[in-house]
Formats: sequence, structure tokens, C-alpha cells
Amino acid sequence: MPLIVTKFGGTSVASAQLILDAAKRIVQIRRKNDVIVVVSAMGHTTDELIKLSNEITKNPRAREMDMLLTAGERISVALFTMALQRLNLKAISFTGSQVGIITDNRHTDARIIEIRGERIRNALNQGFVPVVCGFQGVSFEKEITTLGRGGSDTTAVALAAALDAQRCIIYTDVDGVFTEDPNRFPGVKKIDKISYEEMLELASRGAKVLHPRATGIGARFNIPIEVKNSFNNKPGTLITHINGMEHPKPKAITHSEGLYLITLVQVPKNPKYLSQITTELTNAGVHLKFFFHGISDAPRFDLSFITPLEERQLIKKIIGRLTKKLKIKEIKESLDICSLSIIGAGIGSEHKTLAEIFKELSKTKTHIEAVTTSELSINIFLKKKFLDKAVNSLLEKFQLKK
Repeated sequence: MPLIVTKFGGTSVASAQLILDAAKRIVQIRRKNDVIVVVSAMGHTTDELIKLSNEITKNPRAREMDMLLTAGERISVALFTMALQRLNLKAISFTGSQVGIITDNRHTDARIIEIRGERIRNALNQGFVPVVCGFQGVSFEKEITTLGRGGSDTTAVALAAALDAQRCIIYTDVDGVFTEDPNRFPGVKKIDKISYEEMLELASRGAKVLHPRATGIGARFNIPIEVKNSFNNKPGTLITHINGMEHPKPKAITHSEGLYLITLVQVPKNPKYLSQITTELTNAGVHLKFFFHGISDAPRFDLSFITPLEERQLIKKIIGRLTKKLKIKEIKESLDICSLSIIGAGIGSEHKTLAEIFKELSKTKTHIEAVTTSELSINIFLKKKFLDKAVNSLLEKFQLKK
């Protein structure tokens, strides 16, 4: 029979009743397919475990955090397996390490190196439904690792790729992928089909419906991914290869508010300095969303970085160490920064679209701090007070609302 990998997010398994409801979906799928289930921790379990760790120490070791956080998924897989057994399906639970999800040794943000999968294959051959912990694996040094926030998506698509599944279904609490966040911007349209490339750009720029690493794996191994609501039977969104692109136009908008802006004032213009600063930051695991320095003939320049807000303290620690060494005169920082990204294949090189965006934003008197473009997106950085009216005006302009 064809193999389907399913994944249920935390809101889909937040209670015993919801787990039983999700298990009934698997019973239906199992009638015509072999199926693997990947589950996240129940509800807000991961957040609660992080809160507990903070009550012990503000600086826990990453290794111990991985040991702690993987407990949430183990609870979910055991309960989900019990639910399937209650519904008369043969089912067996596995941790990430038990099914051979081998990762590098970057605790709390590991990357999958390979999936061995012998135990899953054996279980499938014996007629079992394997229920697998998402979000976790094991390094070659036999250390328990986690894949970072949203890592259960990555687990599911990686298993689908490794085991030649027909498709991967991501069950969540929304009806699919929308032209913006439907909870924040009511009336936005659901997208029936979207390319891997567009979805990867959406996810990377702030859309939380699917993890970008999961999308990347799907594209690389040509695994169709379907995003569906676990609470109804409505058709979802299919993420796949799309050939014969039509005239480039905006397909969706996404935004990110959890950003941090830091500016190094009057940095000496020395190529070694820029290299040293960026190397120090990236080696420490900082995710640089944007960096820019002015173009001029002056011997010094201002250097600005935009990063995820949760990395603020790490960045300040690194920059503080470099300040005297690189003779940086002043450091400025701001939390009043967010991004707005317009996504669509080819729109970055469609000059008319860029002009239309600027014209529309000028009508709402939106002040733009910085802009970047690519073939798939136009990314605008602005102060938070402008975000809602800017997004709403662009949704209307490009007919992305009902």
C-alpha cells in the first residue's frame, strides 16, 4: 500500500479527547494506506518546560535543555499509541533516537544528517502504525538532540523522504496556508496550491504554518506536503512543484514582529572588521535577517544588523566584547522594528510591482526603514506602528482578501 506520513501539532493533541479524535483520522487513512504518525508535545508543554527550567537557572546548558524538552513528545507518542490501540489498530511508539534520526551535535538546533529507519520499516512490514516523536534525534556521539522550534514538521517531511512516502500531511489548527495570518487579518484568502519555493520564502519571512526546513526537504526530495486543519474536513493547501508560472504577482504577505535592530556607529572602514563582526555573530549561532552599511567615501560607516529578538542578549555580549577591540564609537539598539514581506515567484524582478507597493504604502503614510528584494520576495522593514495599516492596504491592493 502507499505510505503517508502524518504530523499532528501541539494544538491538535492538546488533550486526551483531541488525541482520540486525531487517532480516528488515522484509522480512516489506514484503510487504504500504510501510515506513520509524527506528534508534537501536547499544547503548551514545551513552553511550560522552558518556564520550569528558568525557575532553576537563567542559563541552562543546551544539552540539559534537550534532555528536558524531549520529554514532551514522549508523553504525546505514548498517549497517541494508546488511542490507536483502543481503536483496534496495531500501533507502536518510538522516540527519534529509536528510529535512527541521526543529527549533528548542535544542541537545541540540530540538523538531520541521516535517517536509518530500520525499526520503522520492520514495524510497517508487520502491520503496525509507527507513532514517532517529532522534534528530536540523536547525534553520532549518542547525545539526545532537538531540531529547534517547529522541528516536528521537519521530522515528518524527513521521514517521508527517507521512506519514499507518497505524501506528508501536516495537521494543524488552521485550514491551510493563507495570504496572511487569518487570526490577525480576518478575510484573507486560503491558497489552494503553492510552490515549494514560495512556501519556503513565506516560512522564512515569518509565516508559522510550516517550518522552512521542512519545506526545503520536501522540495529537495519532491515530497508533496498538504497542510490541513485537524478539526474539520475542509481541503487544505498543497505544497508542491508548480510548472509554467504565470505573470509574476504577489501571492501572499507575511510579517515578523519579533526583531531586534542594533547599529554600530562609526565603524572604521576596514574589510577585516566587517568579516570579524559577522564571523563572530554567525559562529555564535546568530541568525542575521538583514545587515547594511552606508555607501560613502568616508573612513568610517554605520553598520546595522536585524536579528530575531530572542538573540538580543547573545548579540550584545558579542558586540560588547568587540567594541574596544574594533574602536567602535557607539552602539544603538531598537526593539521598534518589524518586517513585511510580499511573496510571489518572480516579483522581485518585476519592477512594476515594486513601484505599486511603494505607491500604495505612500498613501498610508508608511515610513520605510529598509528594503531588500529577491526573485521570490520584496521585504520591507518598518516601525511597528505602521504594520497593520501597511499589510491591510497591500492585501486590498493585490486582491489577497475575499
